[in-house]
Amino acid sequence: MYTTMVTEMEKKMEMVACNIVVLFVLCCVSPARSDGSDHKYKAGDPVPLYANKVGPFHNPSETYRFFDLPFCAPAHVTEKKEALGEVLNGDRLVSAPYKLDFMYDKDSEIVCKKKLSKEEVSQFRGAVAKDYYFQMYYDDLPIWGFLGKVEKEGKSDPSEYKYYLFKHLHFEIFYNNDLVVEINARTDPSALVDITEDKEVDVDFMYSVKWKETTTPFEKRMEKYSQSSALPHHLEIHWFSIINSCVTVLLLTGFLATILMRVLKNDFVKYAHDEEEADDQEETGWKYIHGDVFRYPEHKSLLAAALGSGTQLFTMTIFIFILALVGVFYPYNRGALFTSLVVIYALTSGIAGYVASSFYCQLEGTNWVRNLILTGALFCGPLFLTFCFLNSVAIGYTATAALPFGTIVVIFLIWALVTSPLLVLGGIAGKNSKSEFQAPCRTTKYPREIPPLPWYRGTLPQMAMAGFLPFSAIYIELYYIFASVWGHRIYTIYSILFIVFIILLIVTAFITVALTYFQLAAEDHEWWWRAFLCGGSTGLFIYGYCLYYYYARSDMTGFMQTSFFFGYMACICYGFFLMLGSVGFRAALFFVRHIYRSIKCE
Repeated sequence: MYTTMVTEMEKKMEMVACNIVVLFVLCCVSPARSDGSDHKYKAGDPVPLYANKVGPFHNPSETYRFFDLPFCAPAHVTEKKEALGEVLNGDRLVSAPYKLDFMYDKDSEIVCKKKLSKEEVSQFRGAVAKDYYFQMYYDDLPIWGFLGKVEKEGKSDPSEYKYYLFKHLHFEIFYNNDLVVEINARTDPSALVDITEDKEVDVDFMYSVKWKETTTPFEKRMEKYSQSSALPHHLEIHWFSIINSCVTVLLLTGFLATILMRVLKNDFVKYAHDEEEADDQEETGWKYIHGDVFRYPEHKSLLAAALGSGTQLFTMTIFIFILALVGVFYPYNRGALFTSLVVIYALTSGIAGYVASSFYCQLEGTNWVRNLILTGALFCGPLFLTFCFLNSVAIGYTATAALPFGTIVVIFLIWALVTSPLLVLGGIAGKNSKSEFQAPCRTTKYPREIPPLPWYRGTLPQMAMAGFLPFSAIYIELYYIFASVWGHRIYTIYSILFIVFIILLIVTAFITVALTYFQLAAEDHEWWWRAFLCGGSTGLFIYGYCLYYYYARSDMTGFMQTSFFFGYMACICYGFFLMLGSVGFRAALFFVRHIYRSIKCE
């Protein structure tokens, strides 16, 4: 009967696994880029143009709906249905007041004649003063432009500044046969409206359209944005800097590895010689604590949960890199990254449950249900609290970063119907795996006293040393990532990022192993938590870089942007801490097992 129940459970888990694969294929892998068949038009056909959002140029998180400003609105404003990732990205596409029909030129077409009230003039002036930009999408091609300009020349007093609103927009559109390939938008610097004073102003909002033929194929229309994100000379400097950094780090790692291997070899020879000379000779160094080194750590449930969450985040990162390298995240594939993050995190929650529960049971833990709850809440808990606070801030600002109630319900359903069940299934599978810890040495009944150690062998100094070298390997790349996530650049060089990520893993694993050896050589057997903390300490360095980037490299201002930047970066750095901590701990555990398996322990 028991065998029958186990067989039925295995069949159910196989069905769940098949469903997971199908869901992954349907939800996560974006469709291939369009060949243009759904973008073909005839002369005079309407081409979809959507207005997206407006906001301060230097505050990428602080964006508002396009018609929150008193622009000319069409008779019927219709909202475009958006995917989950687009909503998470703050996109709110609505029908625009301009009509750009295919191959139909227009010259100074009037959108509307409007009399701006004092309040509307003040609203536009505040937007121009904060360097507001607008964003639209024409046949899925992005368009940007600024609302106006501030005249500061020869004026030292801000009260003397002149504020002007652009009222004429020029569209230049390139086509290849029956396909739209490129669009440029520019404002007419001579068509200005003075909005310096609070008084009613009559404005004729206008636009012009010019169509031009091009030989650029439809498949290459997104290359323009890739090239603008990394100019050729910048790309060469980028590659040179990365190679220089990687060579330096790998040389340091190689030197340390050579030294460590020679020291270990001498230790093995010494211990083998001591065993031949006299079996009762007093042991010293890391062999001396062989009866304590595999003593289970304190708070083993928390360690197992952290290891499970870190392994899940590591798996999610690998899947994201695979999608990036096959070209899923091409420029302005709106929301693809956020959709992939949500879906892959949900689908990999079973890995967290399995790893945490399996390791917890190996450490002879008994309350595996509490361990499973802790695993599920370890990363999602802080992320949920941060989201609640930041979403409340966005609601207060009426910004597009505030998620609609329907989107919040969708995310909750994903967590309730996918993440949690897979976490439980993974936990059950881990509990029933019956795997043993496989300690090569027998643990003594009572722990040895740890000798007094100098201050630099403490946890915090060791974490500082462990985090610095991996951080130095990724320091250069961080600027480009930050400029993309918290700026308006487009990141497309995923091959470089993947190389840097691999080097980060190698350096993290090695530096954790080296510090673990030095700790054991000093006869300190409490290495479990130290290995995890040292491996994850790079996350703290990245958060320190956030402070530097915000105050020295960016122009971000305001409470909303500041809270979004430091709030979400705290969650990201915490995720790095868990992921790299699990990598460092696994490397240290493998190393410790290996060296104690190589000697004779009584």
